[in-house]
Amino acid sequence: QVQLVESGGGLVQPGGSLRLSCAASGTIFRISDMAWYRQAPGKQRELVARIESGGSTNYADSVKGRFTISRDNANNTVYLQMNSLKPDDTAVYICQVTWTPSILWGFRDAWGQGTLVTVSS
Repeated sequence: QVQLVESGGGLVQPGGSLRLSCAASGTIFRISDMAWYRQAPGKQRELVARIESGGSTNYADSVKGRFTISRDNANNTVYLQMNSLKPDDTAVYICQVTWTPSILWGFRDAWGQGTLVTVSS
């Protein structure tokens, strides 16, 4: 099993910044992709950013140029630096990792509980 612990959410004014962290722990042999999703009230969950094991990244159009995803492979941690935040960025941000406990087993997805980001004046 793997546990994902997210941190860094909170209340911020428009134009402000936040940095989210998500640390994975447990019986992990390897992690491939790591990602952040978000879900706003009344809306579907959407992909915000993804980073592959080799470092390639992709972003939702709505956050390009404002958000940066990064990872620390030694500590199984993924980060999301969020700048120039807007009220539309208000949502629960959820960490997702694709991992395997063994070289003999396939990869599977794990999800965090989510951390609330509120952008408001």
